[in-house]
Amino acid sequence: MRFIPRSVMVGFVNALAILIFMSQVPELLGVPWLVYQLTALGLLIVFGLPRLTNIVPAPLVAIVALTLLTVLGGISVPTVGDKGDLPESLPQLFIPSMPFTPETLHIVFPYALAVAFVGLLESLMTTKLVDDVTDTRSHKPREAWGQDVANIVTGFTGGMGGCAMIGQTKINVKASGARTRISTFLTGVFLLILVVALGGVVSVIPMAALVAAMIFVSWATFDWHSIHPRTLKMMPKSETMVMLATVIVVVATHNLAIGVGIGVLAMVLFARRVAHFVTVKRTVKVINGQETATYVVDGELFFASSNDLYTQFDYALDPERVVIDMHASHLWDASTIAALDAVTEKYRHHGKNVEITGLNDASILMRERFAGKLTGHCLNAPPRLCSAF
Repeated sequence: MRFIPRSVMVGFVNALAILIFMSQVPELLGVPWLVYQLTALGLLIVFGLPRLTNIVPAPLVAIVALTLLTVLGGISVPTVGDKGDLPESLPQLFIPSMPFTPETLHIVFPYALAVAFVGLLESLMTTKLVDDVTDTRSHKPREAWGQDVANIVTGFTGGMGGCAMIGQTKINVKASGARTRISTFLTGVFLLILVVALGGVVSVIPMAALVAAMIFVSWATFDWHSIHPRTLKMMPKSETMVMLATVIVVVATHNLAIGVGIGVLAMVLFARRVAHFVTVKRTVKVINGQETATYVVDGELFFASSNDLYTQFDYALDPERVVIDMHASHLWDASTIAALDAVTEKYRHHGKNVEITGLNDASILMRERFAGKLTGHCLNAPPRLCSAF
């Protein structure tokens, strides 16, 4: 989450909102004219009631009102019961009926990995939203573990995988005023009671009421500020293009996992851009009666930026003594240590002495841990330089 750009997250959320809205469109096609009127009435309630009071959640009022209207008025419109039978008992534990073979794992694993990425991304974005609204700080690993355990357990009861919902959470926290985990717990309890004990009541709820509620969820999920002309004018064009690309690709493919892939691509592009922020300045002067070439390295050195380090030194023309001053840089990973090993080894190949100075404490520990212990000095070197090592 730290390394996924905001433009990707905003694009992901906006694409999710569009997909939620698009999933309601089939419920409005080929239906009686009364469905449109009921949906319009439901939208009027969910958008208008919060302007008057927030004591009762507007979507709940819309569902109850439209259900009473259709039942008492004898209005025949598609209902929840038309979608299939609701369960009449609690789920039972069982072992999924499938062969436990490598072939099954080969089929399931890619989808499981994609769903896990999407679920964690949406859940972490949701916890960030809740933190901002409630002015509290949630424990992200605990949220992830709770979601993981719940998904594993429900798999043994025939349940589907799930994650936090940004839109529903926005309504729960902002519109309904929820502030503790009791609200989330009661959501599950009430849903269980409604589906199992009150299935007959749920089955008569008109689909128009649920469509209105989900359109409201879609509206609440969408980041409208991100497409405001003032925002678009202020934001860098590159970030706006990343956001639009995320939305277009996710909506076109109906695959939220691709949105995560765009986030990874954005991280790679960012690393590539940051990689060129490292500078190396060379000076040659006489120190203690000996001609010395001093290189001052400035910037953060990691797997991307360290690859450019090789070309910054004049191995053949430098004098016999070379000093590499690292006081303005930091060594972040083993790739950087391998790069420094390769540089010093190449200087030794030319019969020159190299001294590395100015390392901070963390970089010294990193170098002591890995220096000379990595698999060859050509690990990260460009092919044209490997023959010299």
